[in-house]
Amino acid sequence: MKRRAILVGLCASMVAGQASAAGNLATRPTRLEVAIDKNLQFSKKEFQLETGKYYRLTVDSKAGDEVMFVAPGLFRNAWISQIVIRGIEVHPMGGIEGIEFDEDGVVDIYFVPIRPGDFEFALKGHEARGALGKFVVR
Repeated sequence: MKRRAILVGLCASMVAGQASAAGNLATRPTRLEVAIDKNLQFSKKEFQLETGKYYRLTVDSKAGDEVMFVAPGLFRNAWISQIVIRGIEVHPMGGIEGIEFDEDGVVDIYFVPIRPGDFEFALKGHEARGALGKFVVR
């Protein structure tokens, strides 16, 4: 009986438009871009995202040094389709903590946020220098 009530509630939510998806979620991603400069600052510090929407995050490091871009909260609460580095695709079976740049370069992370919340991104070890940003997922 309890299971039936949950199923009826779930179906009602879907009909009301609260939870629905038709077709392939992983097509035509919305582009997001953030660059890291030599002062270890981000070109953009906040992104507004929606659950269930497909995104392509391009991280362009021009730091001139070894830095690690981390967003563990977002990456734990998103389905990560692929990571592309210099034309090589990586298809993770689970989450990631971050992407480390040993030199200047560009990486694309394709993902779908699955849980709302405010999730920080940072340059690991450089947060005190202002290397922080936020993904706001609704």
